[in-house]
Amino acid sequence: MSVADANEAIIVPFRQTKSGMDARFATATLPAVIVNAGERARRRFVEYFTAEIRNPNTRRSYARAVRDFFLWCETRHLALENVNPVIVASYVEHLGTRLSPPAVKQNLAAIRMLCDYLVLGHALEMNPASAVRGPKYVIKKGKTPVLTAEETRQLLDVIPTDTIAGLRDRALIGVMVFSFARVGAVVGMNAEDFYENGRRHWFRLHEKGGKFHEVPAHHKADELLHAYLDAAGGTLDKKDPLFRTIDRHRQLTPRRIDANDILRMIKRYCCRVGLSETICCHTFRATGITAFLQNGGTIENAARIAAHESTRTTQLYNRTSDQISLDEIERIVI
Repeated sequence: MSVADANEAIIVPFRQTKSGMDARFATATLPAVIVNAGERARRRFVEYFTAEIRNPNTRRSYARAVRDFFLWCETRHLALENVNPVIVASYVEHLGTRLSPPAVKQNLAAIRMLCDYLVLGHALEMNPASAVRGPKYVIKKGKTPVLTAEETRQLLDVIPTDTIAGLRDRALIGVMVFSFARVGAVVGMNAEDFYENGRRHWFRLHEKGGKFHEVPAHHKADELLHAYLDAAGGTLDKKDPLFRTIDRHRQLTPRRIDANDILRMIKRYCCRVGLSETICCHTFRATGITAFLQNGGTIENAARIAAHESTRTTQLYNRTSDQISLDEIERIVI
């Protein structure tokens, strides 16, 4: 089986008919190691990627991880029943030569969880990855680049306000900054998710795991979003995507904007201002959290706004100590 076949197979590991999943598995598009392991293994493999993993991003990343592992096994003529902890550990060592520790740990987690599912379905006698440890990796500070308040204002100011595209882009960035929202949560918003509650507007954000998270709209974000909606001329029904693509006539389409399009848009504006090429969608989440903490906000409230389960996660976005460190290092006068 070629790499291309495996790529297609695990991300879409089954064929569908009008009545649903075809009972006849597309064995030619499944990894050879799984195909050769028998019907039970094939069925459990398909069930894992269709019924067990619901988040599409997790499905894609885990699919790539197990695809690469089984291709590695295939080149060494290893059957599924012959995969043991030593083999998995060897593969982890192999990954460590070309991937970062977090990526290696994610790959190992994907293999371990799939093998657990196969064991529970009696398609595998034991989980060969359960005893294998990934590389040690401790992180106390995130690597997401953060903008200062002045840089954020410069970026927003460079966006043109005489087009619907510019107003949309400005509003979109404003929502991410002032609500600490992930780009995926903003992309998933419909028009009804910007709603009035009492005397002010709120955002309803579509978070991971199908959860909804509601945040009051900051007055600046409210202003930017209303400018965009006014320019749209009331063409958005409540079930329509809030942020939509632009056609070649520079008009809004019914289609929801994609996160990759947003990233490209951000890169273009950053280039105009002369900001770092490393700026990404997640930058605005970290920028908002840092600005909140610099102005007296607490880490607990920041975690609630960001919908973090733990303040330890929020702390990774906190860059308030960066300026302190720089000021201290400049005390070295020679």
